[in-house]
Amino acid sequence: MADDRLIVAMDMPNAIDGLKMAEQLGDAINFYKIGLGMLTGGGLALANELKAEFGKRIFLDMKLFDIGATVEHAVRGLAQFDFDFLTVHGDPYVVRAAKEGSAGKDLKILAVTILTSLDRADLDGALIKPGAIADLVIERAGKAFEAGADGVISSPQEAALIRALPEAEGKLIVTPGVRPTGAPLGDQKRVTTPAQAIANGADHVVVGRPIWTAPSPRAAALAILAELSSLQDINPRA
Repeated sequence: MADDRLIVAMDMPNAIDGLKMAEQLGDAINFYKIGLGMLTGGGLALANELKAEFGKRIFLDMKLFDIGATVEHAVRGLAQFDFDFLTVHGDPYVVRAAKEGSAGKDLKILAVTILTSLDRADLDGALIKPGAIADLVIERAGKAFEAGADGVISSPQEAALIRALPEAEGKLIVTPGVRPTGAPLGDQKRVTTPAQAIANGADHVVVGRPIWTAPSPRAAALAILAELSSLQDINPRA
């Protein structure tokens, strides 16, 4: 059985390319992330096909952010498809609205703390309050948990700090910004290896380009899974 701690990001132009990649990866991968970039290229159709036809788990990475009523309505519509994870921005009112929309379903609401592509200079440009990124991430994570989030998205570098929060008991930590040793950073600025992210307290790691741009995507995925297999007993929640 595939190790669900590894989530492959389908950050591709369209659903056709995504389905071809899923076919290449086969039974090695059971969990896929489909994000906003693929939404206009048939992303929801791909998510439904992978879920209904192939029995895969689906992480829908929409990072919803709007007034509470709109978020609640959008989440209620998405929850009917039995997806597994959905991201929203970590503002407490957004999290509360999303939880209302997912009521009665198994859909897990994951709150975005601070995007892993951002550094302090980016936050300054967006007029975000001063402070170290790690401190802001911890504060946002705590508030999201208090608002009912089932988990958070964070840099793997902050995973251990979030896991130490009392409010994090029984909650999920999902980490993008993960790159296998020697892989290019791409657009990520706060990164670490898959094994280190899990060791830091993450339940799931998200890897995209290092897998689907490799000469053999399946071999690249299996190499990451082999790395994670040595950590099998670190995080029993996975």
